[in-house]
Amino acid sequence: MRRRLLLVEDDPTLRRALSFNLTREGYEVTSAADGEAALEAARSERLDLILLDVMLPGMSGVEVLRVLRREGVTTPVIILSAKGDEIDRVVGLKVGADDYVAKPFSRPELLARIEAVLRRHRREAEEPERRDQLAFGKVEIDVARREVTIGGEPVHLTTKEFDLLAHMAANPGRIFTRDQLLARIWGYDYLGDGRTVDVHVSWLRGKLRVADGHNYFRTVRGVGYAFAPRPA
Repeated sequence: MRRRLLLVEDDPTLRRALSFNLTREGYEVTSAADGEAALEAARSERLDLILLDVMLPGMSGVEVLRVLRREGVTTPVIILSAKGDEIDRVVGLKVGADDYVAKPFSRPELLARIEAVLRRHRREAEEPERRDQLAFGKVEIDVARREVTIGGEPVHLTTKEFDLLAHMAANPGRIFTRDQLLARIWGYDYLGDGRTVDVHVSWLRGKLRVADGHNYFRTVRGVGYAFAPRPA
């Protein structure tokens, strides 16, 4: 079955080009030129992913995303934005976007991002987050025993370090905001701030980097972090 995408882009030339290329890659593409049409399509059609431009006439892409998430629409969304629109990208990720691609982008880059988000969304839907064993190269995480080894050697982690690592490693590639991580790992009544997350990620990054020199935590500036295993 072909996967269905909603492309929201007000530039007619770019919209036609993207629709053509995505259709040629095997996707079924519906397009919209403004926020209102995008909302109508997202509410009424069964979609696998939404490509959402930030700068739209009338309702912005960020506002469209905010409305969809408020209404409980969980369809994965990739924000499309100009390189100068960093604030909009950050807000979009905080509101609930799954990823972003900065314009101008290449066709291979966009296709790779789409496939990564679809693959991650499918995996999250099919598998429970809590798996007993997680392995990424030399890094092995025994969730049931709360143990981490690197190249077979045990690594000491604090309780919160382990909880943070297990949660993010169960969702590789997914971008978590600091607020999401604080609420999940420390609890909604925790009185600290995002710097707590920064410190713990820094500690984990250092401990895992000794495995093979790889940085297992990707920083998304102004937003948060994603667990990033070494590419196969």
